[in-house]
Amino acid sequence: MQIEYAKVSALGDRQDNQDRAAVVVSEKAALMLVFDGMGGHSDGARAAETGLKVVQDLFMAATQPIFDPQGFLYMALSRAHDEVVRIGEEVAVDFRPRATCAVCLVQEGGTFWAHIGDSRIYHIRNGAVRSRSRDHSHVEVLIQEGAITEEEAENHPMRNFVECCIGGDAQVPDMSITHKQGLQYGDVLLACSDGLWSGLKDKDIAQLGVPGEKNLVQNLKALSIKALGINAPYSDNTTGTALRWLGL
Repeated sequence: MQIEYAKVSALGDRQDNQDRAAVVVSEKAALMLVFDGMGGHSDGARAAETGLKVVQDLFMAATQPIFDPQGFLYMALSRAHDEVVRIGEEVAVDFRPRATCAVCLVQEGGTFWAHIGDSRIYHIRNGAVRSRSRDHSHVEVLIQEGAITEEEAENHPMRNFVECCIGGDAQVPDMSITHKQGLQYGDVLLACSDGLWSGLKDKDIAQLGVPGEKNLVQNLKALSIKALGINAPYSDNTTGTALRWLGL
């Protein structure tokens, strides 16, 4: 499996960085992880760190390529949720640590996605966004219903309202898990927190996958800097992992 990958995480205009991210690579598979600790709750950083570690450890312990990718992603995020719930049991429900997340598994020439909340995954091909995950948020529901446009969502008063997350209530949250999506040479995958994608247009994000452009590390950093500039002086933690597919 031939890939290139990169990671970026910036503080933004916040006091603490509550995002956590990693790219875990073996000979036969790779896992991209982004967990965004929810700042309005107690110790969002701990929720993000705990969730990431649970999923990362399960991936590293699994036989690869993963036999049942969708089942693995559901199991891993369910366990991450249970562990974040456990560490918050002594705190009042409204203040328990919570996080959103995006996890992308790459193996055997394809990719499987799982996400909870408004952390996103993008698939970029030939300099254009081919697809992206759909947020578990109030404004995403309005977009899908045709009540508002993507542009109107950017300034909607409930744009930061997330409908599900890991942590908090004991019940396993709703999660979106995709079927296998095939990868072509040069395709780029981006998993990121809302601090990175908010304020950016698809055309900005698509720059990660411009044909012939090879410096993924530099381009991801430039994308992060652009997001920080657009969102200043109220920029959030800005985090992303990117992976370019180069073949089996």
